[in-house]
Amino acid sequence: MAYAEALAVQRDHLEEVLAARESGAPEIGRVLLVEHPPVITISARPDAARHLVADPTTLESSGVRVEQTDRGGDITYHGPGQLVVYPILDLNTLGLRLHDYMRLLESATIDVCRQWGVSAVRDPVATGVWVTRDEADQTPHAKVCAMGVRVRKWVSMHGLALNVTTDLSHFQLIVPCGLVGRPVTSLQQVLGERCPAMAEVKQAMCASLGRRVRDRVEVMRKNGRN
Repeated sequence: MAYAEALAVQRDHLEEVLAARESGAPEIGRVLLVEHPPVITISARPDAARHLVADPTTLESSGVRVEQTDRGGDITYHGPGQLVVYPILDLNTLGLRLHDYMRLLESATIDVCRQWGVSAVRDPVATGVWVTRDEADQTPHAKVCAMGVRVRKWVSMHGLALNVTTDLSHFQLIVPCGLVGRPVTSLQQVLGERCPAMAEVKQAMCASLGRRVRDRVEVMRKNGRN
């Protein structure tokens, strides 16, 4: 689905989740999974546009569009073979604020990567999920999953983009996430022929996110808040 069309779908779901809360019958939310045609998205961060390094001719010949976005973060690329996950969640219902929510997304993604033996970690200075050179060296090396979110009245939108079989050459059109000198990778680049199919990764991601959301619901229940 085209980026702008998916953004409109997200906003519709967000309004429905907000309406449920305001009606007195809040719901936890929904999770949308999508792949986009090749597109570069640029946030409103002041320096983000400077991290687009390709000229219009190169973009046209590469078949890559450019879209403005209202999510957090900087600049990134979306394209076929990349699993984009848009959780539309009532963070009030889950008792989450932004920092904890981002850590939840990272944890869910790390578990998905590790399901196929990929050593994935957080970077304390850069949001997202990174692969390491090997199990012995847990230093974040190459980004496999970018993240950027927005909240409206504490309902989330946007989310994460996990490179599965993504065309990594398109990341050369930008400075990914504005991080100079930090490489980007994919499950396919790490795993080669052992790379799982997109359908398997989608299923694993939904299961991983679901576990964490259910854990939050249980915490809220025990605290008498839901």
